[in-house]
Amino acid sequence: MWEAIRRWFDPADLRSVGEAPDYRFSLANERTFLAWLRTGLALVGGGLATAQFLPPLPLTHLREVISVALLLLGGAVAVRSVDHWARTERAIRLGQELPASRFPAILALAVGVGAVLLVVAVLARTIGEG
Repeated sequence: MWEAIRRWFDPADLRSVGEAPDYRFSLANERTFLAWLRTGLALVGGGLATAQFLPPLPLTHLREVISVALLLLGGAVAVRSVDHWARTERAIRLGQELPASRFPAILALAVGVGAVLLVVAVLARTIGEG
């Protein structure tokens, strides 16, 4: 694990394996990384906005649960994105099959569950006011 993390910060190590790929593949990999990073930032922003602007909810600490879940998910997406970028770049340089990942499915499921929690929060607030 520490070896993989070290590689994130050592571009010379990445360039020491395989052959230099067509730059378009590296740039596409970088664009994908940046898209994942934007997703992580959006989740962190959503967590902060939920903590700051969502009023207290009738269900005990639901606002805090949603906020913390979004913040943790955003951090996980950011860390996962750099790991996937490095593993993909290495595979491209070595002419190997690109690494498969379950993370997009897990992220989609987590976002779906989060949306359901937000629906519950909105309905609970509406019922509590009415």
